Amino acid sequence: MGASKDMNFATILLFLLAIATCTSPSSALRDLASGTSIEFIRTSCSKTTYPRLCFRSLSSYAAAIQTSPKLLASTALGVTLKDARSASATMVNLSRSQGLKPREAAAMQDCLELLSDAVDELRRSIAEMKDVKGPDFKLMISDVQTWVSAALTNEDTCSDGFAGEAMSGKVKTAVRTRIVTLSHFTSNALALINTYASLHG
Repeated sequence: MGASKDMNFATILLFLLAIATCTSPSSALRDLASGTSIEFIRTSCSKTTYPRLCFRSLSSYAAAIQTSPKLLASTALGVTLKDARSASATMVNLSRSQGLKPREAAAMQDCLELLSDAVDELRRSIAEMKDVKGPDFKLMISDVQTWVSAALTNEDTCSDGFAGEAMSGKVKTAVRTRIVTLSHFTSNALALINTYASLHG
């Protein structure tokens, strides 16, 4: 009876060892690939203006990005577009606040239009990035750079509308804080696009 138990235990142990032998290499390769992707993102983000924000916002996409500069730039654009839509929704809610001063209401309306343009420019950039290749690469990537730069300008103009002593209080703080974050995302995306473009110079 004891010998039978020992045999069964040995059989189970051998079976588990066989499974571990079969799965460990692939698991190790996955870990290595993941580590390589993370390091690629970290290194690429270190060249942007806001590296911490860049790495924090993109590291969770490491498996999809791998070590592709194009996928990194495209993902950064997607993250930026998502934040632009969120910022736009925030501005809509703020525009409905009670007690806005006439100048605040006017600046808010301008900001909403500017953010709408920024969202459109980012959306067009993402669509263009999917097709960037071949003999038209330089022309297409130039379009992307122009659109993302325009989005960044629109965001800055929105924020500038709430500058100066004439604007004060919670609305000004809320708008400028929210738009600054968005402009940082956009700046980082543009930097990664420029890096990708330079590889094909």
